[in-house]
Amino acid sequence: MNEYRFEDIHKGLTESFTVTVTADMMEKFKDITGDVNPMHTDSEFASAHGFDDRIAYGMLTSSFLSTLAGVYLPGRNSLIRSVEVKFPKPVMVGDELTVSGEVTDVNDEGRFFDMKIAIRNQNGEKVCRGKMQIGVLE
Repeated sequence: MNEYRFEDIHKGLTESFTVTVTADMMEKFKDITGDVNPMHTDSEFASAHGFDDRIAYGMLTSSFLSTLAGVYLPGRNSLIRSVEVKFPKPVMVGDELTVSGEVTDVNDEGRFFDMKIAIRNQNGEKVCRGKMQIGVLE
């Protein structure tokens, strides 16, 4: 786990990690949230609507942003203030995702920074994009 201090944060600072979406993650997400939408739980339903198989929950995909902030940038001293995301392409079970963030602005007065985020699949396709605002604890 990283432990960036506020003084360490600067424009252009980046961090990233990779994670593979598994069927077990999908089951746990369903159990936690109660989201039983057939697009995520029924392969035949998803296929009938133009997908190769059931698609991963968008919120499961975006949940890795919590790991980005809470483990990587800034890590231990993180306090997520806001998250804004868009999902340009679906994620499938088995996709290997690269979750990355880049600091775009630093606010000294408020001790927070803005970060541009992107999640790409193993083919380099952007499956999630957006921005986060993250406070840095003292």
